[in-house]
Amino acid sequence: MKRIESIENQTIKDFKKLRSKKYRDKENLFLIEGEHLVIEAYKRGILETLIIREGTSFSLDIDTIVVSNQVLSYLSELETPQPIMGVCKKLDRKEIIGNVIVLDNIQDPGNLGTIIRSAVAFHVDTIVLSKDTVDVYNEKVLRATQGLLFQVNIVVGDLEELLPQLQKKGYTIMGTKVTGGVSIKNVEKGKLFAIIVGNEGKGMSDKVANYCDLFAYINMDERCESLNVGVAASILMYELDK
Repeated sequence: MKRIESIENQTIKDFKKLRSKKYRDKENLFLIEGEHLVIEAYKRGILETLIIREGTSFSLDIDTIVVSNQVLSYLSELETPQPIMGVCKKLDRKEIIGNVIVLDNIQDPGNLGTIIRSAVAFHVDTIVLSKDTVDVYNEKVLRATQGLLFQVNIVVGDLEELLPQLQKKGYTIMGTKVTGGVSIKNVEKGKLFAIIVGNEGKGMSDKVANYCDLFAYINMDERCESLNVGVAASILMYELDK
């Protein structure tokens, strides 16, 4: 167990850099905050270093650094820092498996977190993110997932390369429209599907929409023009899980 009390320590400075996507990508590491996330990361086998505030009663069989309150506040993004943090290695990319939800340029961390949680709840095995979607290791996304990020297969890539591969594997590529297409309630169940949801303001790009085999919509009261993308994606996954 190591003790660090200064924010000038190089290890602490390197950990702080993990708040930047560029540095996360370079080091293949990311930071998490809170006991629940740390325990879930430890169970998944991706926790590299445990960081705890001095005086905190918590331990795991892993490399541990005890830090001062000043250091913890420096590393934390929260107004009231959690006494337990961790440095994790990024999840290994796996082959696309099972049912899939495809995210085209989703920008809000809360929306991404909601979609990840719903994917686990409704048995969607893989989440495919376009390269311009918000980083899944963004601290706000991590908090929103409540640890369920570690329970789903995440793939980041070029959708114009990945969607044709899915079609060759027999996936039905399903786009979403507020009106037109088929009611999600009437979509045939039991097939491998890949649902695409688009950007909060612009929806799916035209290039991505060209790969769709069908378009589905959610039945709702005409007084409601549209739904938040996280809510809409959750409903679509729920309906296809019935």
